[in-house]
Amino acid sequence: MEQITLEAARVNAGLTMKEAGEKLNVHHQTISKYEKDSSKIPLNLLNAMSDLYKISKDRIYLGQKKQHSQ
Repeated sequence: MEQITLEAARVNAGLTMKEAGEKLNVHHQTISKYEKDSSKIPLNLLNAMSDLYKISKDRIYLGQKKQHSQ
């Protein structure tokens, strides 16, 4: 099963960072922080994001966002 980043999961759910933050009761900068590096995301926030984005936690990539060269 392929894993996706938190950012991809949020975008697939049709949400902006601001919208996700409002629904999760966190600042949009918190969303941005964990989209860049989800390795230290609190479990309760990961669970809430998984529920909001309608994706299994097993499918979410946990770690630093990889930089792709163009």
